[in-house]
Amino acid sequence: MNEKPKYRFSRQRKVILDELKKARCHPTADVLYRTIRKQLPKISLGTVYRNLDLLIQQGLVLKILIDGHPSRFEYVDKDHIHIRCVSCGKIDDLPFEPSLSLDDVKIKSEYEIVGYNQEFIGKCPDCLRKEKQQKQVKV
Repeated sequence: MNEKPKYRFSRQRKVILDELKKARCHPTADVLYRTIRKQLPKISLGTVYRNLDLLIQQGLVLKILIDGHPSRFEYVDKDHIHIRCVSCGKIDDLPFEPSLSLDDVKIKSEYEIVGYNQEFIGKCPDCLRKEKQQKQVKV
């Protein structure tokens, strides 16, 4: 049996989850910590990390690992695709679904699919703008 451990839903955990639900980006633990301290001034960064780990174990939060950049976190509400900037590490959600359906994957792989993680990589508009400005300065 593969049951998720049950944890008391503390005020700290609720505030962390609520902030992730409101987040329009995929915040790092540090960014989340600074935001949460406005509501819970005595919370520590370690407490934020411990609660994020528990929320991940419960399947409520996704940890997004990026080589060379701090991990980012998001509230798990639905499967979706990410696009990540290779320059600054910014992550956005793409507003469309993959063309291959999960039913197709189930049939072709014989796996029991519980979700998916798909990511595109590129350069975000801010980094492209900065690069263009730097090229203009050099000329």
